[in-house]
Amino acid sequence: MMHTRSEPADREPDTCARPPLLREFLLVAGLFLVYKLGRQAANGHTEEAFRNAGHVWDLERALHLPGEGGVQSVLMHSHTLVQAANTYYASVHFPATLLFLVWLYWRRPLHYVWSRRILAALTGAALALHLLFPLAPPRLLHATGLVDTGQLYGPTVYGATPSTDSMANQFAAMPSLHFGWALTVAVGLIVATRSRWRVLWLLHPLLTLLVIVGTANHYWLDALVVSALLSVAFAALRLPSPDGTPVHLPWPTAPVVLPAPAYASHGSHPSHSYARTGVGR
Repeated sequence: MMHTRSEPADREPDTCARPPLLREFLLVAGLFLVYKLGRQAANGHTEEAFRNAGHVWDLERALHLPGEGGVQSVLMHSHTLVQAANTYYASVHFPATLLFLVWLYWRRPLHYVWSRRILAALTGAALALHLLFPLAPPRLLHATGLVDTGQLYGPTVYGATPSTDSMANQFAAMPSLHFGWALTVAVGLIVATRSRWRVLWLLHPLLTLLVIVGTANHYWLDALVVSALLSVAFAALRLPSPDGTPVHLPWPTAPVVLPAPAYASHGSHPSHSYARTGVGR
């Protein structure tokens, strides 16, 4: 049964649902390390990566998707704009996701656990695709006619050539975790907050999409594939209620209040009770 009584705007976080901080730090750090090592293990496969890139480029043309060059040409009209796009690509991806998880951990613990599971599932699926389907980005494929804006205008996170880049796997374009993580952050904040302007969080993945395409680091299909993977993750991993049962998410319209825990009727202090979780707030 769903309770729908009104709540104060500045509600207390559900501290009972907050997992131990050290455990979460080690877990997230461990997942990140596994992902980085997995990407490094996927290095090489140069011939296969360029062959796959040709197939993806041809498929996009067959599907009549808009050319990535249209976005890049807009960026190239301004030196400041293209540098801003390169900076956004290089510096926003990890910090924005980390801040998102930290805020959820302290203010919306139930949403934190749910979002962390979504991110872990999405990243694991992406790593599997990186291993199975190495893909050179459009900036490395001559057939696209696109340029490497990072190398030309800076800043860049990649080495000059994939073969000498020991810090990153440049053949892991499919799917785009830049876009996938940005979309997860936006949806997570829309679900966890109550502002009437919460839909504006979608500007983050939209801007990310324009940046990854305009800088020629990803194809349109990279974003479409990660969106499909994320849809599966959202369908499989439901936001849990305090008693552990999944909550149906009628996002983004109707607010949902989680069921009150059983002990709430036995005079427990409000600060010890589970805060209700607002969906689409």
